[in-house]
Amino acid sequence: MKDAPEWHRNKPNYLLIEFQSSVDKYMALRMMVYQGLLYQDLIRQGAVLSEGRLPPVLPIVLYNGSQRWTAATEAEGVQKGMQQGEALALQKLLTKRFGVIPPDVLVRIASASQEQVEAWFDVAIEASGYAEVFGPITH
Repeated sequence: MKDAPEWHRNKPNYLLIEFQSSVDKYMALRMMVYQGLLYQDLIRQGAVLSEGRLPPVLPIVLYNGSQRWTAATEAEGVQKGMQQGEALALQKLLTKRFGVIPPDVLVRIASASQEQVEAWFDVAIEASGYAEVFGPITH
């Protein structure tokens, strides 16, 4: 570790290994949870690095199942799926409350952040129409 930064020399590195014999579509999320639990334990033990830094953790899934691995390999895949689900839930709510969704609203939903979709959803629950949720609408 001669070329490692000063704060990292002679400090622990953690290897988080999960053995998996079946495809788990939430495996990336599970690995994030395991890493978070490890960090919580290290913080509780006072085993943090200088300046409160947390040590590096390399999460690895060793898969030996017979089927091809089809689940997300990074948490971003799980996150993207959740974001798409929230956008679809918003569209369903809008359709039930206000009828056909204007095309420009669909475009805005498709390009919105997850936080924005959640905010629109909260407003749409009690709004009286599209304009109250999205402002002026062009049909």
